[in-house]
Amino acid sequence: MINVGIFCGGYSSEFEISIKSANMILNHLPETEYNAFLVRVNEQGWFADYQGETAEVSPIDFSFTLKNGEKITIELAHVYIHGDPGENGKLQAYFEMKKLPFVNSSALSSELSFDKWFCNQFLRGFGIKVAESELLLKNESYDVKAIGEKLGFPLFVKPADSGSSYGISKVYKLEDLPKAIDEAFAEGNTVVCEAFLKGTEITCGVYRNDKGVVPLPCTEIVSESDFFDYDAKYLGKSQEITPARISDALTKEAQNLTVRIYQLLQMRSLGRVDFMIVDNELYVIEVNTTPGFSAESLVPKMLDYAGISIGDFWKEIYEFERR
Repeated sequence: MINVGIFCGGYSSEFEISIKSANMILNHLPETEYNAFLVRVNEQGWFADYQGETAEVSPIDFSFTLKNGEKITIELAHVYIHGDPGENGKLQAYFEMKKLPFVNSSALSSELSFDKWFCNQFLRGFGIKVAESELLLKNESYDVKAIGEKLGFPLFVKPADSGSSYGISKVYKLEDLPKAIDEAFAEGNTVVCEAFLKGTEITCGVYRNDKGVVPLPCTEIVSESDFFDYDAKYLGKSQEITPARISDALTKEAQNLTVRIYQLLQMRSLGRVDFMIVDNELYVIEVNTTPGFSAESLVPKMLDYAGISIGDFWKEIYEFERR
C-alpha cells in the first residue's frame, strides 16, 4: 500500500476551498490501495493529518513521526493547492528536484497556465482565440483612459498571477477602473484588463490515462452574479448544466480544443479549460491545472454525467502518472 500525501491549503485566499477539494478526493480513494492523508501547507510549514494526529512533515525526506514513534514517509504527493505554492508550480518544482513522484502538472506547465496573461499570449501564438487584453505591472504607471478606449466597456480586471477568484471585477465605466485595478493588485503583482466577451460560458475537464488524453463532458455556466465570481463558483450562485446546451458539433470542437491546449501546455493529471462562445466561436477564458474538486465544483459533476466514479477516476490517474 502506497503512502499518498494530498497537499492542500497554501498561501492564497482559497485556502479553505483547497481543503474542501482535498477532502473530497481523500474520501473517495480506495482505502485498500492507498494510505492517503491530508498535508496542510501554510507559511509555518507542512502538517500531516494522520489518524487523529497532526505531525510536521520534513521537507528533506517527506516523512513525519507519530507520537508512538512510527515514521511515515510520503511516497506520492498529490498537489491540490489552489494558488500559491501549488497551482503556480512551486511545490512541483521542489518535488521534481527532490525526485518525489507527484500528481499534478509539471512546474513549467503549472506556472505558465497559472498566469492569465502569459497563458493567453502563449495560446494566441498557436492561433487559439482569446480576449483582447492589456497587462499592468505593479509600481508602473498606466493610462486608464487609454485602456478603456482600447478594450471598451464593460471590461474585466483580474489579478494575472494569483490564481484566485478574489480581486476580479467587471467594470462598466471609466471612473470605476482605478479602484478595480487597485483591488486586483491587492491579490497579485500583475493585473490583466480584458475585453468583455458576450456569449455562452462553458467549461471542459480533461485528463490522461493509458488510452491517451480524455476530455470530459462540457458544462454550461449560467451565473446568477454579474459573472462567474467567487460566490458563483463556491456559494452556489450559478446554474451549472451538464451537458452544455450547445450543438454536438460545437461540443466536439470544444473537447478537441481542450485536448489540444492540454497537450500544448504539456499538462498532466486533471485539467479544465474555460471558454466563452461568441458567434459560434470558442474563446479561451482560463486554463486550470488544479480545478475545484469540492461537492459544489464542476469536474465532479462532469464525472457523474460521464458515469465515472470519483474513486475510479483518481485511481486511474494515479496508476498512469506513477509510471
